[in-house]
Amino acid sequence: MPNQTVAVLQRHLQAASEGVDAVMVDYVDESVLITHEATHRGRAEIRQFFTELLEGESKGFIDAFKMNRQEVTGELAYILWEAKPWFPFATDTFWVRNGKILLQTFAAHTAAK
Repeated sequence: MPNQTVAVLQRHLQAASEGVDAVMVDYVDESVLITHEATHRGRAEIRQFFTELLEGESKGFIDAFKMNRQEVTGELAYILWEAKPWFPFATDTFWVRNGKILLQTFAAHTAAK
């Protein structure tokens, strides 16, 4: 259902500006988030990832967020984005089913520290 996938993606992107609790609405206990550093399984591990992302060193990157490409095909959504200077190039892929993100991948080129 592309419309459901689009709705979840839009809600998820909006939630990032509202905080971790809002972001977590899109996940279930079986959800998995794969990044270049680790695989986060379940809501507790995914919450920890988003807490560090949204409240850690990259706090404030949401204001710089710019969508460069968005593609939705069935239950899959792909986004290519940037939030300079934190993330000059980033990509996420989402597998959405029954209104929840079951699987997400995230990869980004990060600014040198």
